[in-house]
Amino acid sequence: MAVLPERSASVDALVIGAGPAGLAAATRLKRLGLARVVVIDRELEAGGVPRHCGHSPFGMREFGRVLTGPAYARRLTDAARRAGVELMLGNTVVAIDTSKPLVATCASSEGIVRIATKRIILATGVRETPRAARLVSGDRPLGVLNTGALQAYAYLQHLAPFRRPVIVGTELVSLSSLLTCRRIGARPVAMIEEGSGPTTRRLFMGLPRLLGVPVHYGTRITDIRGMHRVEAVTLSGADGKRQDIECDGVLFTGRFTPDAPLARAAGLDIDSRTGGPTIDQFARTSEPRIFAAGNVLHPVETAGWSWREAVRVADFVAADLGGWLPSPDNAITLTPGDGIRYVVPQRIVRGPGGLPHIQLRATGDVSGALVAHSKGQRLRTQPMTSGPERRILAPLAAFRQADTDITFSFDNSRSTASRSDATCV
Repeated sequence: MAVLPERSASVDALVIGAGPAGLAAATRLKRLGLARVVVIDRELEAGGVPRHCGHSPFGMREFGRVLTGPAYARRLTDAARRAGVELMLGNTVVAIDTSKPLVATCASSEGIVRIATKRIILATGVRETPRAARLVSGDRPLGVLNTGALQAYAYLQHLAPFRRPVIVGTELVSLSSLLTCRRIGARPVAMIEEGSGPTTRRLFMGLPRLLGVPVHYGTRITDIRGMHRVEAVTLSGADGKRQDIECDGVLFTGRFTPDAPLARAAGLDIDSRTGGPTIDQFARTSEPRIFAAGNVLHPVETAGWSWREAVRVADFVAADLGGWLPSPDNAITLTPGDGIRYVVPQRIVRGPGGLPHIQLRATGDVSGALVAHSKGQRLRTQPMTSGPERRILAPLAAFRQADTDITFSFDNSRSTASRSDATCV
């Protein structure tokens, strides 16, 4: 058996992940004067998920114009290259050694590369929850996909994997899949949502109505049937009634989880609520030389949000290399309580600067007051109505001087039929 060659390299900063967050961070680091910045990605082309999102809108905040996903990805990649960022594509980081110096081991068809680096930024993004993790029983025919696979078929390979699919989920990405189906000439026969209402804003659910796609709430898929290709699915409602629908595909959308096996293998602290690494307000993980940015921290945000966040994280990395960040020690912990799904960052250290907001998500439809409390005392209360997968922002400056751990919760949470925008604290 042939032995692959090994080589080594030394860089100032290593960014793992060539999506919007990774490319934004790397480009910013070069513009801040770092001599050698390398981005590694297992894909053969940079740009991340937007590469195979053929629809708009992307790029308004970054480039001041509306772009399709592929055009946006190309612009991000071109900007990184012009800034002098080195792209190592088709390489997979298989291990991170957190001794001194930091060393990332990368594997590709050309061999092994061990990269010593002063700082690492994890920007590995998220994954959709597949069928197996959703515990959907039945046959194993062709035509069962997630949104990422569908978009790769449609926009990269120009193939149509089905013509009459059932779409599972009502997140924003589910609506994106409707547009992708339309592009390839597929006509979805139904959208399925386990909850009593849509995960996305109700206003956006005008799209399936416009396209003539019925939406079944309080419903889940319990069986998939088909010998070679999908032929039908069985739906079960909250009332126990079952219904069979003929279709030739099943598209599982959303339920994103951070792509964090590398962070876990490196021994970083993982937040059980987000599934990603824990950070302080400077995006430092439990290993302070490793930072994180983008959707590996919070499932899930838009490309534009991840881009802006990563630019800030690059500023923190440069400041850290200059010795300007406060010590990561003696941090207070931010914890989600009743009605709160997660809180990011999970720690705050004393000192100025850092991310401007604490980002939260509600566990579902909630109406009441968002309360921050510590040792039984209320630090801040804000009336609020929110829903699942809605961004909730609390100003970090309001809690910077706290000296004990803080819990965020909804007081008197209750179900609500209306899903108004979340109010920023």
